[in-house]
Amino acid sequence: MKASSLCFRAAVVLVIVGMGWGLQMAISQDHSTYPAHAHLNLLGWVSLFLFGLYYRLHPALERGRLAQAQIWAWIAGTVVMAIGVGLIHTGRPAGEPFAGIGAILAFASMLAFAWTVFRADRAAVAGQG
Repeated sequence: MKASSLCFRAAVVLVIVGMGWGLQMAISQDHSTYPAHAHLNLLGWVSLFLFGLYYRLHPALERGRLAQAQIWAWIAGTVVMAIGVGLIHTGRPAGEPFAGIGAILAFASMLAFAWTVFRADRAAVAGQG
């Protein structure tokens, strides 16, 4: 599967989960997990969708192993981080390692994306000269 398609599909799944979580908070009138809900929606919906747009605009990059690894690491990091943050904000300190591991995965994924972006821009400039 192309990286852009994976991004768009995962983004839609995660925003549905995030919106369901938001509805659950509204119905229960317990908004203690809103930081985790926000992480899930921002990282899961917005960031993944933006990654997908970038990869769609750069078709030579989106079938590569780095793009696939970057997206899967982002998805895993987002889910693990959201679970950890949710646990922390409901008074369960056992969520700390999950939040930390998820954040490290997301950060590593962003570094891989940065590498992809800068490498692609360098290649484009070199091809013009």
